[in-house]
Amino acid sequence: MRLGRTEVVDTFAEAFGMWGARVIITADTKSWARAAAQSMTGFATSVIRCKCEAAVECELPDTDTPDRRPGVSVLLFAMSEKDMSARLVERVGQSVMTCPTTACYDGLEGAAQRVPVGQRLRFFGDGHQIAKAVGGRRLWRIPVMEGEFVVDDAFGVQPTVGGGNLLMLGGTQRTALRAAVAAAEAMREVAGVFLPFPQGVVGSGSKVGSRYKGLIASTNEAYCPTLRGRVENSQLPEGIASVYEVVVNGLDEAALADAMRRGIRAAAERGVEQISAGNYGGTLGQYKFGLHDLLNGG
Repeated sequence: MRLGRTEVVDTFAEAFGMWGARVIITADTKSWARAAAQSMTGFATSVIRCKCEAAVECELPDTDTPDRRPGVSVLLFAMSEKDMSARLVERVGQSVMTCPTTACYDGLEGAAQRVPVGQRLRFFGDGHQIAKAVGGRRLWRIPVMEGEFVVDDAFGVQPTVGGGNLLMLGGTQRTALRAAVAAAEAMREVAGVFLPFPQGVVGSGSKVGSRYKGLIASTNEAYCPTLRGRVENSQLPEGIASVYEVVVNGLDEAALADAMRRGIRAAAERGVEQISAGNYGGTLGQYKFGLHDLLNGG
């Protein structure tokens, strides 16, 4: 299949189940809300070493936040429901509560499962914290030096999908990167998805496993241009000089599929030579997003 001059490989991206939460951070100004969100999502590119994956979903006007202040929506995914509570407490406590003028609210109020967040952070108040019910929400008001920090007692979590991906194969590094950036920008327009790597683009895509004991992931030599001709499983056609990966996670399959579809089309508009995806034959995860199926409306 071709989109213009771009070949779309007949393969699939292999994704896997995760657990996710949506965190609404508000502050007196957009800049403080952004600062808290940036801190909270730092070092959260991959569960391989970061314990969770997180990124900003979107910015919110004051009309769409619980306390009518400027806000930022953050999505955070982990591998289990139990991990979600630990990661949320760590990151809300260390990166949001510490940021001036902020408050923090649950963005998945309708989720069936809930994990404790404010009810664990309240102990920072050292006995001076106060529970408060507002509009059906149970909140904790924790005294802090600037005044008080308000946080939801519990946050909704739900099963999600992680590991959706596209590979951009270019004749030059510049061509491949330009296509990857365009794909990432298009994907971010979809509600309910996020791209955990820097600007959404991965320069060092990995495979599962390693020849070295203790490493659970290592460089994906099949797509390393410097190893073409030195490894038996190279997937690089002649003329390909650079490969970038775009990883995307979603609250559900439909959002992830929509994002990947938009990403493919955006990358093709930039004229990248080939678009592929990473998979392990179905052994890594239960979700398979066929690139041709996506473009054919599947």
